[in-house]
Amino acid sequence: MRRLAWLSFSLSAVILVAGVSTIMALRAGAALPPATNGGPQTEAAAVQPAPATATADAEKLACPTATETISLTATATATPIPTATPTATPAYQPAAPAVELTGFTHSWQTWNNCGPATLAMLLSYYGSRLSQGDIAAVLRPNYDDKNADPEELAAFAISQGLRAVVGVQGDRDTLRLLLSNGLPVLIATWHEPEPDDGMGHYRLLTGYEDAQGYYIVFDSYDTVGLRGANPYLGLALPYDELESMWTVFNRAFVVVYTADQEPVVDGILGPEAGTPAMWEAALARAEEHAQAHPDDVYAWFNVGTNLTHLGRYEEAVEAYRRAEAIGWPRRMLWYQVGPMEAYYHVGAYDKVIALTDQVMRQTNQVEEVWYWRGMALRALGQADAARQAFERSLSLRPSYAPPREALQ
Repeated sequence: MRRLAWLSFSLSAVILVAGVSTIMALRAGAALPPATNGGPQTEAAAVQPAPATATADAEKLACPTATETISLTATATATPIPTATPTATPAYQPAAPAVELTGFTHSWQTWNNCGPATLAMLLSYYGSRLSQGDIAAVLRPNYDDKNADPEELAAFAISQGLRAVVGVQGDRDTLRLLLSNGLPVLIATWHEPEPDDGMGHYRLLTGYEDAQGYYIVFDSYDTVGLRGANPYLGLALPYDELESMWTVFNRAFVVVYTADQEPVVDGILGPEAGTPAMWEAALARAEEHAQAHPDDVYAWFNVGTNLTHLGRYEEAVEAYRRAEAIGWPRRMLWYQVGPMEAYYHVGAYDKVIALTDQVMRQTNQVEEVWYWRGMALRALGQADAARQAFERSLSLRPSYAPPREALQ
């Protein structure tokens, strides 16, 4: 899950009205034909989780339709002739106390493949029969690639005739509204089975239960909190626990939907798109959290990420310095390369090289890291070494545009 500043694709962005959530939107494509499995289903009912019983042998990861209605309300005037004032009614339903979506095909991931596996589960809700292998062949042609970022997942969904929104700084209310309106949510989280052994991991939210305070999660790797294995019923993960893991990635989420569902998505997430106000709102929330929790490495990292998106690189560097001083996880820069971008733009090219060295002591399979190394080397006048770095980046992901452009 590459940096949440990650905008490898041409994106637009939307910000949730009234402070519910800040999002960035990636939209295109046409509606998918009707699902062959009868389509998405929603059950609004409380579900009791079964005790965790299973352990996975999965390989270690590195990783309906609504219409807008208008009601007319008479408005008093000084004349005897009444006038009608139209009042828009929300296109979506309010959040229910409990929801469980059904109609998914669960997948246990293969090596480093949580992104394609989780996306395959999400697309199955809309009738897709694509496997994680089919998706990985497009998103991860390099078998040892550590990550596919949310924008890549959204772009793939769009290529299948659906629409998609990529968001940051999501919150519980937004998740509950989306799920209550038949929209599963893919989120980017941290997974740390052992201390100092954390890594990025995608999960798919398919429901929640307010009374007991948990999300229902389809997980390609984990089994802690498993509600049922045959058939697979997902994990029951407490609200606070999952949201803590989500914060590591700036609370990033992906919503995939059909053209007919667009009024619902727009109603929940808000109509604004592609404005600096989106990142300003994300920054405000991250700064508030950082001030309340000054020793939280992820809070300062998210501040840096949002400042980087705003082009405020000097300030971003200061935030990243605070995060690094606290101590970010050793695999943090596998997925989020915002510090490399920020340091590059303030001319700290040696620092960029040092950060890429930090990653390359662990793995040399992250194409964004090679790209930023190339940019720093070129700025330092090392043209041949820079070209080799760009070529290496491109060899890891041939569809990655930045190194190709740098070589031109």
